[in-house]
Amino acid sequence: MTSSSSSRAADELHFRTHDGESLFYRHWPASGPARRGAVVLFHRGHEHGARMAHLVDELDLPDFDFFAWDARGHGRSPGQRGYSPSFAHSVRDVQTFIEHIGTQHSIEEQDIHVVAQSVGAVLVSTWAHDYAPKVRGLTLASPAFKVKLYVPFARSGLALMHKLRGLFFVNSYVKAKFLTHDPERIASYDSDPLITRPIAVNILLDLYEAAERVVQDANAIVLPTQLLVSGADWVVHHKPQHAFFERLGSRVKEKIELPGFFHDTLGERDRAPAVQSVRAFILKLFDTPPEPVDLREADKAGATADESRALAEPLAPLSPRGAYWAFTRAGLKLGGKLSRGIALGHETGFDSGSTLDYVYRNEAAGAPLVGRLIDRTYLDSIGWRGIRQRKLHVEELLREAMERLAAAQREVRVMDIAAGHGRYVLDAVAASPVKAQSILLRDYSDINVRDGQHLIAERGLQDRAQFVQADAFDRVSLASVMPRPTLAVVSGLYELFPDNEMVRRSLAGVGDAVEDGGWLVYTGQPWHPQLEMIARALTSHRQGQAWVMRRRTQAEMDQLVEEAGFRKVAQRVDEWGIFTVSLAQRVER
Repeated sequence: MTSSSSSRAADELHFRTHDGESLFYRHWPASGPARRGAVVLFHRGHEHGARMAHLVDELDLPDFDFFAWDARGHGRSPGQRGYSPSFAHSVRDVQTFIEHIGTQHSIEEQDIHVVAQSVGAVLVSTWAHDYAPKVRGLTLASPAFKVKLYVPFARSGLALMHKLRGLFFVNSYVKAKFLTHDPERIASYDSDPLITRPIAVNILLDLYEAAERVVQDANAIVLPTQLLVSGADWVVHHKPQHAFFERLGSRVKEKIELPGFFHDTLGERDRAPAVQSVRAFILKLFDTPPEPVDLREADKAGATADESRALAEPLAPLSPRGAYWAFTRAGLKLGGKLSRGIALGHETGFDSGSTLDYVYRNEAAGAPLVGRLIDRTYLDSIGWRGIRQRKLHVEELLREAMERLAAAQREVRVMDIAAGHGRYVLDAVAASPVKAQSILLRDYSDINVRDGQHLIAERGLQDRAQFVQADAFDRVSLASVMPRPTLAVVSGLYELFPDNEMVRRSLAGVGDAVEDGGWLVYTGQPWHPQLEMIARALTSHRQGQAWVMRRRTQAEMDQLVEEAGFRKVAQRVDEWGIFTVSLAQRVER
């Protein structure tokens, strides 16, 4: 099997990314009498969409549209060759491409199956983890979860050089004859002027980090998934692929091992049986759509529930880990005598509104020199950097919702059910060209209410804004808010409570309150690299108790919001995959 193109004619098109790039893609319309769905192809690193065009014929699915992009910095798409601002940028490009297919080609997300190879398969896996799309399924061919770097300590060396030198590029060492046994594919790879041999060092390093996160937390992916493993792969390691498959949260999953196959799995010489397996998997999902995995009771059983319970278990004081965390807590106590931020965390809780407002301001304070240096290190921890990015994303989606309401000639009536000090809401309102008719900030803490009222007064918003003490989990109280809000926001609240019943009660109240066609901005925390440190060393606002969090996967959070009567239309996530912010619309009752 040597064909490298399709007998179907392709339309050559472009779509616009969130940051203004115009990426190239090909579209092969269905040739059958009625379109059943679409297959979207994502190429491996260094390549471009045309090198997957042969699958359009080989999969023999005439009733399906096919799409294949050229990733930014590859093929006919613009940008420095092999470069993207970050791996997260490219993951968001995947989301934008799928949204574009929906709006421009009238194909529902649930009617799309994704086929991805190598680096493309890592992009798609990360997208499935972080954005929780509702596509029909995934086929991942030899995902590059761990690239074989044959030079000892290559990864740590590249990271050090990146810090010292900044951006530079690493050329691929892999020869075409180690990618496939197909002579035509080998020759075309060597002669193709659009092959991109260099890869930016930031993308290579980001690839490793994203892959490790996704493999470790593959339980969060619940989409039907097919994994193809090349048995004689010179480019990537097998072990993470098998670990990923075992941890997948998918109810429908299939692993096919292909002895003797090189890395270009779907471009191998004897690929026909593998391609037929992909075809059979796609047709099975479209012939008999599987029931989605119900995650609304994931707080009772599952990976994140087990993780949270383990973190809540006390450690033996004389054990190595017990001693380590006792030493860490002692260090934080000492740090609190010098650092204002750490002291505030001890006083009010590291998850309190006061702490978050301090983190938002991002101004190191404390004892001269040493204290401020400690405070700066504290404020620059990855969790707090993620919190500040979350604030920016909340403000961005609040402004977007306000503009959508204005476009529909509707009043903007804002309600934040647990506002902390309310800084992000007031900042968003101030930055929007759309005027909010009313702003209602609510919080359970009298300290937050007091300080939030001061912020309102400072900004001269007393005529439109008020701050009241109220319970975010009281459905009746939320449902009775007048005037009824057209835009609700809940930021950083549900992440603090592991119990889904509480969250469902709160969201039901929000759903009762928000007018049909109104909007909800909500946050999530599907991942955090410092969960154990937080649980073992930091205290919460609840009377000095340990701050033990249960992560909610994005799919779980979205299901809870959907149950309350909302439909997600947009999402943002920070570059580390820690905090998400989503925008959902209240469906008509």
